[in-house]
Amino acid sequence: MPSEALKGVKVLDLSRVLAAPLATQMLGDLGADVIKVERPGSGDEAREYGPPFLKDREGVPTGDAAFFLSANRNKKSITVNLATLEGQEIIKSLAKRADIVVENFKSGALARFGLDYASLRNVNPRLVYCSITGYGQTGPLAEKPGYDGVFQAMSGLMTATGHPDEAPGGGPMKIGISMVDILTSHYAVAAIMSALYHRDVHDGEGQYIDMALLDCGIATLSHFAMNYLVSGHVPPRRGNGGFGGVPSQSFRCADRDIFLTAGNNPQFSRLCDALERPELMQDRRFSTTAGRIENRDALLAILNEEFLKRGASEWLERLDDYDVASSLVQTLPEALSHPQAQNRKVLETVEHAVAGPIELMRNPIRLSETPLGESSAPPVVGQHTKEILKSLDYTESKIESLIEKGII
Repeated sequence: MPSEALKGVKVLDLSRVLAAPLATQMLGDLGADVIKVERPGSGDEAREYGPPFLKDREGVPTGDAAFFLSANRNKKSITVNLATLEGQEIIKSLAKRADIVVENFKSGALARFGLDYASLRNVNPRLVYCSITGYGQTGPLAEKPGYDGVFQAMSGLMTATGHPDEAPGGGPMKIGISMVDILTSHYAVAAIMSALYHRDVHDGEGQYIDMALLDCGIATLSHFAMNYLVSGHVPPRRGNGGFGGVPSQSFRCADRDIFLTAGNNPQFSRLCDALERPELMQDRRFSTTAGRIENRDALLAILNEEFLKRGASEWLERLDDYDVASSLVQTLPEALSHPQAQNRKVLETVEHAVAGPIELMRNPIRLSETPLGESSAPPVVGQHTKEILKSLDYTESKIESLIEKGII
């Protein structure tokens, strides 16, 4: 059974690719009824972002990429041609019954079809309408397209990531995953839930939400940006090191890498004991948090030499004994199969319409009274078109007519 946290909330999902579909997926995870609108025939272009592609029960690759599967569980799919009047009427009928609309078309694009906020608000004044675009609805670049990597670069996030210029392989570096898309989806869900609460508790009116990947990318800089605002100096890139207490980074052991954090005095004292180097805590350069930050390079040179003396498993055992937060730098298979991850059930198995049982990443939210239930698999293109149209009182003959015209 789905979660009852958002039971009864209806979401009209006009989005594609990643940031906005991730937001509507989370709403679906929490129990909302999400209807995903796709182009007839091809569907969301994210379906083509492979390989790898999902294989059917016979082992033959389907048209659905793993990329698409990551952002579209707990949704129903209907195909509608938005450029047609009859298609627009379908969307308006769905919007009339919806609580939330999420879209990520270029600024102004849906106004041409009468499906922008101003138009749909006339159909349903209670709508919470969320637009997710690259640059937002205002400013000189509002109509310009953009994707995650562009905003990692433009926001300054890439200059915070990577090794220092003078180090081997140094220079700005993109985060390996689409982090701006992912974080934008989380900001969007927070905004949507706030607007929904305001509507239902206060004046009963919906509102418009303007989310921009650039804004979210810049907000992601958090304490890195705050360091600049306070000091006037851009913090240097620190590779696998942090910007708070020292040490907080990866270290090469005799066989592989570990990561540890010992940012305050009690933690650093325990680390020194684990290293059998208690005198480091008495060194005036390292005896305070501020001193360790100021003398970072000298301390790290000592620690790097120490960690090379033993293997990772031996170090991790000692660090655990002294209650120092640490971990092996794990591969993805190691992370997913770790006993703690297994206990937390980070994966779930669902039944896909074409592929049969498949594994998906599980939403990490844990609610005591309205727990997230079993997910439904990401839909195939238009899997629920007839079901949804029948719920809008479309007859079988009318549906067949729409199919013949290429409207659905």
